[in-house]
Amino acid sequence: QVQPVESGGGLVQAGGSLRLSCAASGSSFSRNAFGWYRQAPGKERELVARITSGGTTNYADSVKGRFTISRVNAKNTVYLQMNSLKPEDTAVYYCSAERLGYTNWGQGTQVTVSS
Repeated sequence: QVQPVESGGGLVQAGGSLRLSCAASGSSFSRNAFGWYRQAPGKERELVARITSGGTTNYADSVKGRFTISRVNAKNTVYLQMNSLKPEDTAVYYCSAERLGYTNWGQGTQVTVSS
């Protein structure tokens, strides 16, 4: 199993960009699907984007056209490029590693978008 560790969060103005990284140790990295989820205060955790081991991606409607998920297996890293950020994107963003019915979560990284 792989253990994700997120980085790249921070404070950005509306309309700006951030790139989140999810580094995951473990020899089975390439066989995992990965997801980016977010949780805002008082709200449930929601899926933002997901990428399968084969590179197929899917996105929440709220981020389509603005966010891009990608993976570089040689670096054991998954990225979330976030453009045209909005205040409603403010949340703690979590990376998940998924394989054979098991999911490992990272500790999360805070993204704050000011208006």
